[in-house]
Amino acid sequence: MIKKSIALALATMIACAHATDSKVAALSPTQIIDSAPAEDWRFVAPENMLVLTLPTGQVLMEMNTRLTPAHHHRLTELAAKHFYKDLSMYRFVEGFVAQGGAGEETTQVPTLQQEFVKHTDKRLALDIVVNEQDGYAARSGFLDGFAVAQNAQGTQTWQTHCIGALGMARGNEIDSGTSEFYVVIGHAPRYLDRNITVFGRVLAGMEHLQRLQRPGSTDKPFNKITDMVLASQLPVEQQPQVKVMRTDSDSFAALVEARKNRPESWFVTTPNYIDTCAMQVPTITGG
Repeated sequence: MIKKSIALALATMIACAHATDSKVAALSPTQIIDSAPAEDWRFVAPENMLVLTLPTGQVLMEMNTRLTPAHHHRLTELAAKHFYKDLSMYRFVEGFVAQGGAGEETTQVPTLQQEFVKHTDKRLALDIVVNEQDGYAARSGFLDGFAVAQNAQGTQTWQTHCIGALGMARGNEIDSGTSEFYVVIGHAPRYLDRNITVFGRVLAGMEHLQRLQRPGSTDKPFNKITDMVLASQLPVEQQPQVKVMRTDSDSFAALVEARKNRPESWFVTTPNYIDTCAMQVPTITGG
């Protein structure tokens, strides 16, 4: 088991190696993931997991129940009604986002109050802080498996626009979101943080979003959505089993340090830094 003392020792060893420009024997990111004990992993609850089925396969997405409960409730309602069945991923911007839903035909869905930021009376402690003053926030890191950012007081917390982020599209009015979702498929557009509600992230299946038809395709319907449901709506034997590394675990703390300073002999220099959006949370499907 990787204990906090080991994680701290690893961080110290790597820092010393960085300072002296020498290498030390340390666990690689792959070794940390492979040796992480069972208690450092969690299974994603089926009632929080969206299963988006596209012609090429399934995209699995986890919703953020702590920071965006109203959006979780909205998507739960829509998924239960098979609202997205036979609709389409009608917008694709290369290296930016893929967006789906009913397009302009969503007037029957009530608007939803934005949840750009979660406000708390007291500091909301993050599972781990990866960056201080990252250019977009006083700090950024992880909470409940999601990449998030905060103000200096820790009383405002929001999910960041990292690749794979799941958000709710809106018009000019801040409370104009209804049902149109998007997924960030390229470089993290962090300038969108706190301008749109991010309410989840892709767990698996990003390759199916990357394989969507580009604008100009003559295929009809354009990027059809077979359906989008909650995993809990499926028969038990068909529910995807997905586990992710706990971001409050010793293993994840060690993984962050190893990603900051890769210990493998191939690396000539190490930066002692990693951007929060470049820090992927290990995910295992089917186990």
